[in-house]
Parts: sequence; structure tokens; C-alpha cells
Amino acid sequence: MTAARPARIVVVTGMSGAGKTAALKALEDLGYEAVDNAPLALVPELVGPERDGGRPLAIGIDIRTRDFTVAGFSARLDALVAPPGASVRLVFLDCGDEVLGRRFSETRHRHPLAEEGRLTEAIGRERVLLAPLRERADEAIDTSALTLAGLKRRLANACGLGDAPAPAISLVSFAYRNGLPPEADIVFDVRFLANPHYEADLAPLSGLDAAVGAFVGADPAFAPFFESLNGFLAVVLPRYRAEGKSHLTIAVGCTGGRHRSVFVVERLAARLAGEGQRAAATHRDLATEAGA
Repeated sequence: MTAARPARIVVVTGMSGAGKTAALKALEDLGYEAVDNAPLALVPELVGPERDGGRPLAIGIDIRTRDFTVAGFSARLDALVAPPGASVRLVFLDCGDEVLGRRFSETRHRHPLAEEGRLTEAIGRERVLLAPLRERADEAIDTSALTLAGLKRRLANACGLGDAPAPAISLVSFAYRNGLPPEADIVFDVRFLANPHYEADLAPLSGLDAAVGAFVGADPAFAPFFESLNGFLAVVLPRYRAEGKSHLTIAVGCTGGRHRSVFVVERLAARLAGEGQRAAATHRDLATEAGA
């Protein structure tokens, strides 16, 4: 049986302190399964027949990796790229010596090659040691002045993904009486809308029911509020995407979390889905609250 291979493999290496951990986290946000500092001898197992061939894989390897040598690294890389159709890219993270020195000093981490605290010499030795890998790299990224969002954009381009994907959006309805959802990035209060709780035939229902939706939607304040809400999101969502945010939680609250907030969340989820956004609706307090 032919061994299953990941659709894409990205190997991340480079100078110690240049941001390998941040790069692997960014690749996870971009849909990769990330493995850091696996011994070189185990690399074939990571891409062997047991793993699912559909999800892309990011492997972080540097001089801290057990059994690391430049020759051994190159040999493993040759084996990865050898099969026909293999999609393997080597990304080398670099950084100016002064910035590297400042990062090690600020974090008080010891450079893997440092002896008796001689950081400058350690950085120089590592740069010479890794020079062949930098020359071989498909993409060299200097992180000296990059923000995390900028690093994610560079990695997305290096991996052929184009722009970073839009953030996945979680829409959560909630009851103010039970407190704000702690995970919320943005909160909207819809207690100003007409309350179905005070209508005898609507009180037992929820915002998932058409009658409640018709009641809330008939409030003269609803249409301008909802359009303003969508206008606001049209401005901020592209900016969150540009900043590399992978997930955004929008919370909508009313008194009991049963009627108004549920209806607004459902309408907003439908609107965003219609625009091609990844949006999922949940109702935190719907099962526990009797009023809205």
C-alpha cells in the first residue's frame, strides 16, 4: 500500500530566537497540524502511512532538536521531497543579530550554543552553522521588525495560501442576569428592543420561533440597528483578518437570553453566512432561562 502523505508539508527552521514557536502557532491558525522539535529520526514517522493524508503538516526543527546536524537535516529533507508530487517547503526564519541579542536578554533564555554567557559569539556560530539551510530555503523571512500578524501573512504567502483566511466567527446569545460571556471579543446589548416576554403568547417561546422573530423584527428600532450592526462588522472584520485574528466571538445579550438576543444572533448568523463568512451560532442561556 502506498504511504499516505499530507497534502502539504512545511518545515520551519532558522536562528534561535527568530520566532519558530510563533510561526508554528500561526501555521496552526492557517490549518496546519504543527509538531515542534521532533527528533530527526522520527520525521519519517510524522509523514508515514498512519497519518491522515488530507491535513497539511508543519514541522519545526532547529539546533535544539535532538540529534540535529545540518547534514542529517538535509538528508531528511531530501527524503521528504523525493516522492513524485511531494509538496514540501522549507521556511527559514532569520533575524538581525542585535534584535536576537535583545530578545535573549529580555527573556533571560540561554542561547543553545552559549558558553559562559557569550551570547554574541553563540549567535555568530549558529549563523555560520545554519548558512547552508538558509541558502536552501524556499522562503527566508526576517522577523526583526515583523508583528505577529505580519508573520502570519508572510507564512500564508510562503505556503501558497494567499491572504490569511477570514476569522471563524462565534455568535453567542446570553442573559445579562447570568453575566457576560468571558470569551466575548465584541458585545452588543439588545435590551432596548421590544420584549416578547411581556406578551402572554410569546413568553413561552424563544427567538428561534417565527412568531417571536416577527414581533422583534416589527420593532421600528430593529431594522436601523441591524443595518448599523452589519455596517460596523463590514468595517471591523477585514481589519481583524488583516491583523491575523483566527477566531472572533461576538456576544449579543438581553435580559434573559431567550428571545431578543437569540433572534438577533440567528439573523446575524444567516447574514454572515450569506456573505461567505464562517459563522456559528450558539445560545448560552436558552435552555435555562424562562424570561427574556
